[in-house]
Amino acid sequence: MDFDRYGQLKPQGGHRFLRQRTQAFARACPFSPHARNEDDLAARFLADAVQTDGRLGRFTASFVGHADARLRAKGSSGGMVSWFALSLLQSGEIDAVAHVAGEGRPGHSEPMFAYRLSRTEDDLLAGARSRYFPVEMSQVLREIRRTPGRYAVIGLPCFIKAIQLIRAQDPLMRERITWTLGLFCGHMKSARMADSFAWQLGARPTRLDHLEYRHKDPSRPAHVYTVEARLKDGEVRRKDWWTLVDGDWGAGFFQNAACDLCDDVAAETADVAFGDAWAEPYATDGRGTNVVVARRPAAANRLREAMAAGDISLEEVEPAFVVATQAAGFRQRREGLAHRLTWPASPVRPAKRVAPRPEPDFRRRRLYEIRAGISRWSHRMMWLARRLNWPGLYLGWARVVLAIYHGAAYGRGPLAPPLAAYDRLRGRSGDAPSGPA
Repeated sequence: MDFDRYGQLKPQGGHRFLRQRTQAFARACPFSPHARNEDDLAARFLADAVQTDGRLGRFTASFVGHADARLRAKGSSGGMVSWFALSLLQSGEIDAVAHVAGEGRPGHSEPMFAYRLSRTEDDLLAGARSRYFPVEMSQVLREIRRTPGRYAVIGLPCFIKAIQLIRAQDPLMRERITWTLGLFCGHMKSARMADSFAWQLGARPTRLDHLEYRHKDPSRPAHVYTVEARLKDGEVRRKDWWTLVDGDWGAGFFQNAACDLCDDVAAETADVAFGDAWAEPYATDGRGTNVVVARRPAAANRLREAMAAGDISLEEVEPAFVVATQAAGFRQRREGLAHRLTWPASPVRPAKRVAPRPEPDFRRRRLYEIRAGISRWSHRMMWLARRLNWPGLYLGWARVVLAIYHGAAYGRGPLAPPLAAYDRLRGRSGDAPSGPA
């Protein structure tokens, strides 16, 4: 795997290699038409889950809350991912955790984040915080295959699905990977987002040493993201995402194309899954708060025991609350996906659990179409701007399309007058929908 010209990871090899179609590969790729879907995998690996929800999948219990103050401060959100992984390590239930970490890579224009195996608390916690950067896990899978032991893997829904697909056909990996910890996901970004952020912080991408995508400030609302860049000369610069031309996550800048064909928000195949509590009163709490979906009873029992001991601050909530915290993501991955499936088919299209259905609402239809256009063209415009060494080309284009997107999403910008007229005809107020997606 290596980066293509758009900053996305792609398989590398000769034409003959790339044209090979083995059954093992076809059954292991999470976006292959020949792979099992999330429901089938959950039925196999989460058969002891006691409840089922149409959006969250199989589960035993759901929670909202946070870890202790130390771990909470280290994480982007409530620190529960770190707590759960650390509890597995400390109890001796696993020998190592596969997770994303890393620092700057000398001689390259983007910071390098990568999967690694951590066997100690210090190594594990060094990987805390969010990394909106493309990664792949081939190296850690080779290490797991070479080295006997019990392992946990932390990953986005498609990564955990890939792990379960591998475990379904490989007894050795099924024996060694004993826990999967999933992360709720909106979509994957390309490496070019780091370049754009650097430009908007007044620095050349080659000067970046490290990028913190979600700098934490307990005095500010959790949903107000701040990017922090550490340059090679030690200087630190920060800027709020909402001031950046591509800082509106829902607009889809630099989104990987595969994400338009994904229907899993909540890591439905993982043993336990974690997300941000994007609902009040939690969204404005700058210390960060998690929602947790314990799918296996063993995960729910571990959390309840820690709650009783006072090690973590959680309370059980209804699954509807968890769904509400991710409302925008579910609209994009379910209603939006149903509409996108009516578009001309791509060369490879996985079988989805969502049936094709045209979006009946004009405003939402325009929103999905504009977002898809931004996702596609942001890669191309950034490639051209980098090639011409002309940051303003991309940044100027991004400002214009962001205004168009906001017109469709919030009723302001160039599309606001015609959309307001449409709302009046439909007898609606024209207020913004609940969330950018």
